[in-house]
Amino acid sequence: QVQLVESGGGLVQAGGSLRLSCAASGSIFSINAIGWFRQAPGKKREGLSYITNDGSTYYVDSVKGRFTISSDNAKNTVYLQMNSLKPEDTAVYYCTAADTYYYTGPELLRVLRDFGSWGQGTQVTVSS
Repeated sequence: QVQLVESGGGLVQAGGSLRLSCAASGSIFSINAIGWFRQAPGKKREGLSYITNDGSTYYVDSVKGRFTISSDNAKNTVYLQMNSLKPEDTAVYYCTAADTYYYTGPELLRVLRDFGSWGQGTQVTVSS
């Protein structure tokens, strides 16, 4: 089992930046990808981005060019740098990890969503 702890959320004005962290522990040898999702009130959980063990990354269109995912393998931590934040980015942000086999792109996000281990989430609020 992998344990994940998110941090770095907060309140920021539109146009501002935040960096979220996802610290992994436990059976990290069993995973090959970590992703970020978010869930706004009354909406479904939305996949945003992932990074694989070999450094491959993926972003959905709504965050491409504004968000950057990266990892520090020595710290077993994945980051999500969020720039040019908008009020519609307001949500609880979660990281999730899984062995996603050979899936890529949207299919890999679906595997993370359906089979991943989840953190507790961190609130991001963007004021207008």
